[in-house]
Amino acid sequence: MRLDKYLKVSRIIKRRTVAAEAADAGHVAVNGKTAKPSTEVKVGDTLELTFGAKRLRVEVLSVAETVRKDDAAAMYREIV
Repeated sequence: MRLDKYLKVSRIIKRRTVAAEAADAGHVAVNGKTAKPSTEVKVGDTLELTFGAKRLRVEVLSVAETVRKDDAAAMYREIV
Protein backbone atom coordinates (compact mmCIF):
# COMPACT_ATOMS: atom_id res chain seq x y z
CA MET A 1 0.00 0.00 0.00
CA ARG A 2 1.19 3.53 -0.73
CA LEU A 3 2.59 5.48 2.22
CA ASP A 4 0.15 8.39 1.89
CA LYS A 5 -2.84 6.05 1.78
CA TYR A 6 -1.59 4.03 4.77
CA LEU A 7 -1.19 7.18 6.88
CA LYS A 8 -4.77 8.17 6.04
CA VAL A 9 -6.38 4.71 6.49
CA SER A 10 -4.58 4.18 9.83
CA ARG A 11 -5.65 7.70 10.83
CA ILE A 12 -2.15 8.78 11.79
CA ILE A 13 -2.81 11.76 9.48
CA LYS A 14 -6.39 12.79 8.74
CA ARG A 15 -6.16 13.55 5.03
CA ARG A 16 -4.27 11.84 2.23
CA THR A 17 -3.22 15.13 0.67
CA VAL A 18 -1.72 16.26 4.00
CA ALA A 19 0.09 12.90 4.27
CA ALA A 20 1.47 13.35 0.75
CA GLU A 21 2.62 16.89 1.53
CA ALA A 22 4.37 15.71 4.72
CA ALA A 23 6.21 12.99 2.78
CA ASP A 24 7.17 15.43 -0.01
CA ALA A 25 8.56 17.82 2.61
CA GLY A 26 10.78 15.05 4.05
CA HIS A 27 8.90 14.66 7.34
CA VAL A 28 8.27 10.92 6.90
CA ALA A 29 10.84 8.11 6.86
CA VAL A 30 10.30 4.41 6.21
CA ASN A 31 12.91 2.08 7.73
CA GLY A 32 15.25 5.04 8.27
CA LYS A 33 15.07 6.42 4.72
CA THR A 34 13.19 9.57 3.70
CA ALA A 35 10.10 8.41 1.83
CA LYS A 36 7.98 9.69 -1.03
CA PRO A 37 4.17 9.42 -0.93
CA SER A 38 4.29 6.49 -3.36
CA THR A 39 6.67 4.41 -1.20
CA GLU A 40 5.23 0.94 -0.55
CA VAL A 41 4.46 0.15 3.09
CA LYS A 42 4.32 -3.45 4.30
CA VAL A 43 3.93 -5.27 7.61
CA GLY A 44 7.04 -4.93 9.77
CA ASP A 45 8.13 -1.55 8.41
CA THR A 46 9.05 1.25 10.82
CA LEU A 47 7.65 4.71 10.10
CA GLU A 48 9.10 7.90 11.59
CA LEU A 49 7.03 11.08 11.35
CA THR A 50 8.23 14.52 12.40
CA PHE A 51 5.67 17.18 13.34
CA GLY A 52 7.61 20.27 14.36
CA ALA A 53 9.45 19.27 17.56
CA LYS A 54 7.35 16.14 18.03
CA ARG A 55 8.59 12.81 16.64
CA LEU A 56 6.38 9.72 16.22
CA ARG A 57 7.79 6.23 15.56
CA VAL A 58 5.42 3.38 14.72
CA GLU A 59 5.72 -0.22 13.56
CA VAL A 60 3.28 -1.38 10.88
CA LEU A 61 1.26 -4.34 12.19
CA SER A 62 -1.26 -4.69 9.37
CA VAL A 63 -2.12 -3.22 5.98
CA ALA A 64 -5.76 -2.99 4.88
CA GLU A 65 -7.51 -0.98 2.17
CA THR A 66 -10.37 0.08 4.45
CA VAL A 67 -10.68 0.00 8.22
CA ARG A 68 -13.36 1.18 10.63
CA LYS A 69 -12.43 4.14 12.78
CA ASP A 70 -12.44 2.03 15.95
CA ASP A 71 -10.01 -0.52 14.46
CA ALA A 72 -7.57 1.95 12.87
CA ALA A 73 -5.24 2.12 15.90
CA ALA A 74 -4.71 -1.66 15.67
CA MET A 75 -2.88 -1.19 12.34
CA TYR A 76 0.27 0.09 14.06
CA ARG A 77 2.16 0.02 17.35
CA GLU A 78 3.88 3.10 18.72
CA ILE A 79 7.58 2.62 19.45
CA VAL A 80 8.97 4.56 22.40
